[in-house]
Amino acid sequence: MQKSIPFLFMRGGSSRGPFFQRKDLPADRDELSKVLIAALGSGHPLNIDGIGGGNAVTTKVAILSQSLDPEVDIDYLFAQVSVLESLVDYKPTCGNMLSAVGPAAIEMGLMPADEALTTVRIRAVNTGAKIVVKVHTKNGQVIYDGNAKIDGVPGSAAPIEMQFLNVAGSSTGSFLPTGPDNRQY
Repeated sequence: MQKSIPFLFMRGGSSRGPFFQRKDLPADRDELSKVLIAALGSGHPLNIDGIGGGNAVTTKVAILSQSLDPEVDIDYLFAQVSVLESLVDYKPTCGNMLSAVGPAAIEMGLMPADEALTTVRIRAVNTGAKIVVKVHTKNGQVIYDGNAKIDGVPGSAAPIEMQFLNVAGSSTGSFLPTGPDNRQY
């Protein structure tokens, strides 16, 4: 049975995908995966039956919620949906999609906008990393026009300033995951 689920479709860096609110999705991880697989159209090289784009950079999902952590505004759960297989990977994170979390949180009403520059404190749920993002805003709205350019993306947009606070070892458990820095191979 199909059901409508609201989302915001955004590009972040050189990736793009749907931004969902956590409250609109199943709490059970298996059910969540089924919904994301169906929404993106996994199983066809072009994702014809969904909103994926047939490529790893276009089958990414951001799931946002207001954080219960008083030091964080927004919790960001990243999901990489397979193009061809019925698989969703929740282990990694994505910095490209992360760059759109601040604007998306404002657009979705999860975060109020300040007058000129809105600071959004984000926790990457997948890794536990904390990131502070600064989004250009005016009159309560995100400003998208600007001169910032990145390789691989045509045009320009307003810059998104990102400060990574505690990412060392967030995936591997260690700043130097293979051991001492003088190890020779």
